[in-house]
Amino acid sequence: MIPENKMHEAACDLRFLLNRGYRRNGALKFVGNRYLLDGEERNYLQRTVFSNKKSQLRRSKIIPISRIKNKTLLIDGYNVLITTESICSGDDEAVVICDDGVLRDVNAVFGKYKCKKTTKKALNSIMALIKIYKPQNVRFLYDSPVSFSGELAKITEQIMEAHEVPGSAETLPNVDYELVKLSQNLEGVVASSDSVIMDKIYQMVDIPFFINKIKEKGLVLV
Repeated sequence: MIPENKMHEAACDLRFLLNRGYRRNGALKFVGNRYLLDGEERNYLQRTVFSNKKSQLRRSKIIPISRIKNKTLLIDGYNVLITTESICSGDDEAVVICDDGVLRDVNAVFGKYKCKKTTKKALNSIMALIKIYKPQNVRFLYDSPVSFSGELAKITEQIMEAHEVPGSAETLPNVDYELVKLSQNLEGVVASSDSVIMDKIYQMVDIPFFINKIKEKGLVLV
């Protein structure tokens, strides 16, 4: 990673260009080349820096977790799980509060995801948090093209049952599309920090953010 002050300057430059209306890919390439950023550093900017207008609009959609009570909660499975795993494993540098107000994992491991020691711990933390706020129904959606997503869905359902959280876990070929559609048809609240999803829904909740806050206070969910 380049020096922190240089990364800050790169972020400021990218944000300036985005605020001026430059296309995201072109602006990111320009800034990355100017500061000689490697792939990891460019990914960091890609996931954390947005225009002021887009950030404000997304922030306006984030609701307190208490408002999931008696509602359908639609969870972007890998998105929420990967960030929660980083929190549970103590990888503090991997999770960052971004311009648009959500906590994101910046490791870019989605397509290469594999279950690990912290997977069940992360799922138990998610369920324990959800249970407190009593949603009417919870649906975990995992991307079926990712290896072992079916097995992960089964593990998720087992942990849901153990926590007495009503709902299901399933695999789908296009989770982004289904989350947007279901959020409209069921008037559900979406749990995701995916930028594409956030731009198309009306209400979202940031589950990893609340889990991280609990951890920072030295409390344990499970």
